[in-house]
Amino acid sequence: VNAPAAANYTSQQGPLTRTVRDSALLLQVLSGYDSRDAGSLRARVPNFLKSVEKDVSGFKIGWTPDFGYTPVDTEVAEITRTAAGAFAELGCTVDQSSLKLDNPFDPWLAIFASSAYVSNGHLLDDPADPLTWYGKWAIEQGRDVTATEYIKALGRRNQMIHQFEDEFEKFDVLVSPTMPTTAFPTDTYPQKIGGEDPYPNPEWGFVPFTHPINTIGFTAASIPCGFDSDGMPVGLHIVGKHGDEETVLAVSAAFESARPWIHHKPSVS
Repeated sequence: VNAPAAANYTSQQGPLTRTVRDSALLLQVLSGYDSRDAGSLRARVPNFLKSVEKDVSGFKIGWTPDFGYTPVDTEVAEITRTAAGAFAELGCTVDQSSLKLDNPFDPWLAIFASSAYVSNGHLLDDPADPLTWYGKWAIEQGRDVTATEYIKALGRRNQMIHQFEDEFEKFDVLVSPTMPTTAFPTDTYPQKIGGEDPYPNPEWGFVPFTHPINTIGFTAASIPCGFDSDGMPVGLHIVGKHGDEETVLAVSAAFESARPWIHHKPSVS
């Protein structure tokens, strides 16, 4: 509210909750039109709580271990692949997705950083220096994006939207790992993922599944699906069509019922 007008393609508001039902409840409260928010939707707000009770038998699940472009740690790939197979127990069909992204990071960065600069560029000159290193870096990146680069990024965004829409002609949701590796110490980045160099670099190579969804603005959720051999949690990424939170919630809730996680906790050393 009251921020400079900017095309905000990459920010989505979503709840972080302990259960899928809690997520649906909070989303129900957050949703709806607000005239103070230029990005607020006037569309009817669905009954999200009803979505978590939906029978998903017959749903078509598209499994992709890598979005067709990114390395993934072997253990993470195996845990998420096994988790995706659980949908067959729920009466769903699970097939391999042919999604193959090509360099989705550059368009995301151009769009994200440009928006950050338009909205918050004035903070670079604030003598109080209120920015974190990340915030300052993002705004400075946006300051250097040219109009040509931005328009090219929007074109790539449209291409990515079409790629995902093609997959949703075949599947109700796409399922992948949420991250290609488990959590790592905050003062470092994974130098290798699945034995390969992270794309596009170690600083950003651990989020290859999430920034493409930010770019295209589709619906997605991350749900716990297991632990690796070190006791670190692994997430399953469920992606739905644009605006189809109901299906994503239904599929997430069905997985939660088949593989309950709320009482599962790693040991603390």
